[in-house]
Amino acid sequence: MDRTESLPAQTRPPGVAPADPGSVLLPGHDVPLGRYTTVRRLLPQRQRRMVGAWCFVDHFGPDDVAQRPGMEVPPHPHTGLQTVTWLLDGEIVHRDSLGNVQPIRPGQLNVMTSGHGIAHSERSPATHPPVMHGVQLWVALPDPARAGAADFAHHAELPRWRDGELDLTLLVGELGGERSPAVVHTPLLGAQLEVRGPARATLPLRPDFEYGLLAMSGAAEVDGLALAPGALLYLGAGRDRLTLAADPGSRLMLLGGEPFEEPLVMWWNFVGRSHEEVAAAREDWTAGRRFGTVADDAAPPLPAPALPTSRLKARDRRGGLHG
Repeated sequence: MDRTESLPAQTRPPGVAPADPGSVLLPGHDVPLGRYTTVRRLLPQRQRRMVGAWCFVDHFGPDDVAQRPGMEVPPHPHTGLQTVTWLLDGEIVHRDSLGNVQPIRPGQLNVMTSGHGIAHSERSPATHPPVMHGVQLWVALPDPARAGAADFAHHAELPRWRDGELDLTLLVGELGGERSPAVVHTPLLGAQLEVRGPARATLPLRPDFEYGLLAMSGAAEVDGLALAPGALLYLGAGRDRLTLAADPGSRLMLLGGEPFEEPLVMWWNFVGRSHEEVAAAREDWTAGRRFGTVADDAAPPLPAPALPTSRLKARDRRGGLHG
């Protein structure tokens, strides 16, 4: 397919959302992460909780950390999810309770599968690059993977190719005849798009997937809507292509997947299915059970916050309550 083919002229006034009522522009909000890092949290939000099985999107930076420690997140637990870490600038050392100690640098991918329970920490090394910029994403695990064993994988090499005005790097899933080595448990897509020229670019999409596009740097335009750095545009499902215009050098993250139909309880670092399940994970973490000890990290683990006074409710991907 020609990635720069001409399209019919837009009939909507500039800035007006497309007719698809599922399309939502999500600007995000700032959340502190550890002592020194603030992230823009783009999922979950009231307007949109998930994109496929992607249930959590944090974008951080670019931050000047030349005279600062950088990222400092001490040991903490996870259940029911995978963490997907991707850097544009900087360096982070991942340590976990399976014994892994793994630096991650730009262009490399870390995928940690919590299964029934894992603990990890994320820290910049003492000597680190002056800029920190990246994303951390969570993938909700379906039954029975969420009750399975924990795992960790580092991928230093990923599929990369040029298609018209785009340089593509495939993090997870399949795109353009390429397949990522990362193991996921539902049909899923994660790809970085780096724009090389001013012409419009088009990518094929799967109509059975829902998609979101995150602007990590630079400015982009989709469906007549401007996408500023640090914003996520939920694109909905039913599309067979994505056509965008962006400033040369812009870096975007395309997220997609089959709609995830299992209702979730998301609280603190746990993804479960019921109040009781999350409460049990919190109790195990507080008591020093289940999650193990993070390798090569002597810092005190993060204490779990108190549970809310009201019962935690499962929500579906649209935010509807269950149970």
